[in-house]
Amino acid sequence: MKHPLCALRRTVAALALLACGLFLTGATSAQNDPNAPQRQNLQLLQQTAEQFLKNQTSGLPGSVTIDVDPVDPRLTLAACLEPQAFMPNGARLWGKTTVGVKCVAPSPWTIYVRASVQVISDYLVAAVPLAQGQTISATDVTRVRGDMASLPNGVITDESQAVGRVAAMSVRAGTPLRMDSIRNQRVVQQGQPVRVVSNGPGFQISTEARALTNANEGQMAQARTAAGQVVSGIAKAGGILEINY
Repeated sequence: MKHPLCALRRTVAALALLACGLFLTGATSAQNDPNAPQRQNLQLLQQTAEQFLKNQTSGLPGSVTIDVDPVDPRLTLAACLEPQAFMPNGARLWGKTTVGVKCVAPSPWTIYVRASVQVISDYLVAAVPLAQGQTISATDVTRVRGDMASLPNGVITDESQAVGRVAAMSVRAGTPLRMDSIRNQRVVQQGQPVRVVSNGPGFQISTEARALTNANEGQMAQARTAAGQVVSGIAKAGGILEINY
């Protein structure tokens, strides 16, 4: 005579095997169903954002380190044929930033991924205090190395961008030099004699004039010729106004 408890155990085991078989059959059917909605691989979106930042920072000086946060695993997104990464309006390329990843087809969606971009590079600081209007020499600046993400925009990284130019404001020693803290040399002074050089296809004409405005190198300046004509040209070193046709 079979013990009732043994029979009950066999029945429970049989039911468990049957349920497992039904579950596996259903899962396989769902995987093989071409009409079942496909889900987006979230790790691929993280990789898309990282590659985008690598491309965008490839021209930056120094050493670049990129760290992209994983996409929230709770997200359920339709599979995308070609995810596209982009920088949202106002986002910085380095430091703590955000990258957008969007899908156009077949089901449009957009997500935002947090990232950190560290740029370790050399940049220029004032080696000595600089007075407003002072012409900057090579001994007035020095190089230091640090994370560009912690600095304001427009920090100068090349001596050629600073040496020979003029401090547009007073700068304390040790302060990073920015593009807006320097300006080109003043090469044309109001009232000084200047030479107006007109260049065109196959010709060059030079005439004397008197400057009507001040101008730094590369700026537009006006001058009046001996005949009374007012002309405008690009200020060059040596008191030259250049007009190109």
